[in-house]
Amino acid sequence: MLPKIVVVAFDGISPFHLAVPSLVFGEDRTGDGLPQYSIQTCSVDRLTIGTTAGYRLQVDADLSAIAGADRIIVPSWDRTRPVPANLCDAIEKAHQRGVEIIGLCLGAFSLAQMGLLDGRRATTHWRYAEEFRQRFPQVDLDAHVLWVDHGDVVTSAGTAAALDCCVHLVRKDCGTDIANRVARRLVMAPCVFQRS
Repeated sequence: MLPKIVVVAFDGISPFHLAVPSLVFGEDRTGDGLPQYSIQTCSVDRLTIGTTAGYRLQVDADLSAIAGADRIIVPSWDRTRPVPANLCDAIEKAHQRGVEIIGLCLGAFSLAQMGLLDGRRATTHWRYAEEFRQRFPQVDLDAHVLWVDHGDVVTSAGTAAALDCCVHLVRKDCGTDIANRVARRLVMAPCVFQRS
């Protein structure tokens, strides 16, 4: 059974970052014989949020959606913004019950703020690697890989590497053949193998 995915959105999110999990996990693929994930977006703030592109989006649910998730994706984060207590609480409870937590790109900043990366290797966008190291010296940051997967917590490098990371998650769930078919559908390179 495929994991139920909840994607965390916030006011001021980049539409590209929010779209990545939707493109990889959310499109209807039944006609292509590909597995269909259950995916929902929830909001940290309110149900109508602004974006960095200057338009607003209507989000499906509030943070209560996290309670039913098998996998939570934080597709980015405003690295200058503290993680709100209600999001920390929801993700920490989910992690304790075995939910996989993914921080894509600057989403690694939010996971580090929550302490989920303490004593672990992680990655994020190379441009903010030095800032990350200074703020979170307890995390072993490797800015030279596309993703780092600990099984329960996953981080990815910047922007387009989030696509590679999400296809890697499809590979974990469904195998290499399906992951490569998803990659082909998205017109991207086949599933990249790396040590994480």
